[in-house]
Formats: sequence, structure tokens, C-alpha cells
Amino acid sequence: MRVLLCSVLAAGALAAQDPPGDSTARTPKTKKFTEAPLFADSKPIELTLSAPFGRLRKERGGTPPYHWATFTYAGDSGQVRVPLRVRTRGIWRRRNCDIPPLRLNFNKDSSKKTIFRHLDGARLVMHCRNTDDYEQYVLQEFNLYRVQRLLTPLSFDVRLARVTYVDAEKKDTLARRWAFLLEDENTFGERFGGKVVNIKGASARDLDPRENALFGVWQYFVANTDFSVAALHNVALLQKDTAYYPVAYDYDWTGAVNARYSTPAPQLRIRRTTDRLMRGYCSDSELYDPVFAKFREKKDSIYALYRDEVAAPMKRGVVESTLKYFDEFYEIINDPRLAKKLIVDACLGGVA
Repeated sequence: MRVLLCSVLAAGALAAQDPPGDSTARTPKTKKFTEAPLFADSKPIELTLSAPFGRLRKERGGTPPYHWATFTYAGDSGQVRVPLRVRTRGIWRRRNCDIPPLRLNFNKDSSKKTIFRHLDGARLVMHCRNTDDYEQYVLQEFNLYRVQRLLTPLSFDVRLARVTYVDAEKKDTLARRWAFLLEDENTFGERFGGKVVNIKGASARDLDPRENALFGVWQYFVANTDFSVAALHNVALLQKDTAYYPVAYDYDWTGAVNARYSTPAPQLRIRRTTDRLMRGYCSDSELYDPVFAKFREKKDSIYALYRDEVAAPMKRGVVESTLKYFDEFYEIINDPRLAKKLIVDACLGGVA
């Protein structure tokens, strides 16, 4: 794999690339992409999901099968019913959550006149346990995707939803909680005229250096250590032409969310998830100042996302503690000595 990537990206090919979502990108999309209505609107949506949750709860290991399910929502002319298939996903969550998170699979014929048209699949990120605290974790993670979009187009589409969960076999209502729908990898790749590749082993020199610098600082900002570019753990690798871009996702184990179940890996030698530690690959040192400048430029917009209507379901105490946590990051990047010590000089893998 190492030889494969280096041969593809040799001779400075990455340095000549613009970010794939940048308006100045030189290479046009090779395939016309049609955005799904689901992600074209940011307004929260009410959904009812009917599925065999009794069976889904039992699928804690192995390769889970798909099961038939139904989404229902209010359309312009009445209730819209959308058949789909669902299966459980994740490792830790499948073993520990009351209702495991789900991967969704849609049929083009049955979804073509609905908000799910133009979608083959998506992911549903939901509460791990049926309590208010766990629901707040979902809302916090959702908002981090919104922040990420302010900083880079290389972020997955999301849509907030108020979901009522109904057991299809017992006809019982299990819960009504906030969740969000997350774009799947294939759709994400198509949106940029590229593809998400399952190639492990990437190092710093294999990645677009500018996006790599932003990726690392972003993970430091949210205090995420639960990721690996080389192992493709909570990282998607987008290939467009001859360039490779790391794309971050999955934030419930970050310090910014600070879920009660999250703990750092022992080998990292940090005590709490909220202890920031730079785990991004190194890029050339001069690439970090523009990244810090972008964070400063977007600060007011980032904080505003925690006070708008979409963020209204978040508790006031959660909002204030999150913004205070972000303040600590800005204190670091506004101090050149600290920024160099804790971020630029603390990166992994040598200079790209």
C-alpha cells in the first residue's frame, strides 16, 4: 500500500491540487451529482422509524444482516411512507447501546418522490441510551459537523431529525429523541467527483498537505484522539484525481462532547478525553499559520452555531461549557509559543 500511494502521489502531485470543494478547483466533476433533498435543507425534520428493534438489539457481533423498516414523515399532501432496509453498525455501540446505531439502505423506486430520493444509503446517529444526557451527546456531535463545514468543504452532510422509534413487531413506541442523518461514504465521494477509497497505510507524505494541516488542527480543536488515518479509523480517505484527502468524522469520543463513557487510550498518557493532544500528521510548518487564521476568522460564526434555532435543543449549560472549552483552544493558537509547542511541533510522522 505504501508503495502504491507514493507512486501515485509522486513528483509533488498533491501540492498542485486545490481542495476538491474549493471554488477554484481546476478539475471539473466527471459525473453530474444530484443532491438529495434530505441534505439540501437544514431545518430539523420529524420522522417515525418502524423497525424490528428486538432483533436489531440482539445483533451485537459478526456481520449483521439488513432488515426491512419504514420511515414515515409529514409531506405536503399527507403522510409519506418510505420503505427501506436497516442494519446495525459500529463496534463499541453495538455492544453497549440500548438501540445500536443504524446504516440505512434506500430503494430508488420507492424513494424517488420523497425527501430520500437520490440517496442509496445514509447513517442514522442516535442516542445510545434513552436518557437526556445521551440525547445531548447526539446534539453536540451534530453541531460539530456544522462547525466542520464552516472550516472545510470536506465534511459529511448532516440533517437533524426528531425521531420516534416504533418496534415493528410489538407495535410499541420505544422513544422519541433527537438524532441526525449522516451522509454515507459513497455519496460523499460522488459529491466531490471522486471516491472514498479503502486503502490503509497512508502517511503524511501521501496526503494533500494543506488539508492535512487543517485536519490535524481540527482534531486538536475538538480534542479527538480516537482516529487513525493509516488504519482508516473514524477517517475517510477521499481520492480525487491523483490527490488524497483525509476527512474526519465520528465525534462522540471527543473532548468537545465529553461523553461520560469516553476515555483516552492508555498509551496516550492523558488522563481525560478533554485533555487536548495533537495526533495529526505533520505538514510543513508554514501551512499552520493559514489554518490558525481560518479558525480565528470563523470564530464568531462557529460560536453563533451554538446559539441559532437549529442548536436550540441543546441545554444552555452544555452550550456554555462547550464554548468555554473552545475558548481554551483559541488561547493556545493566539499564543505563538504555545501553538508551536502544542500543535506544530507535536504533530506525528515527520514533515510531509
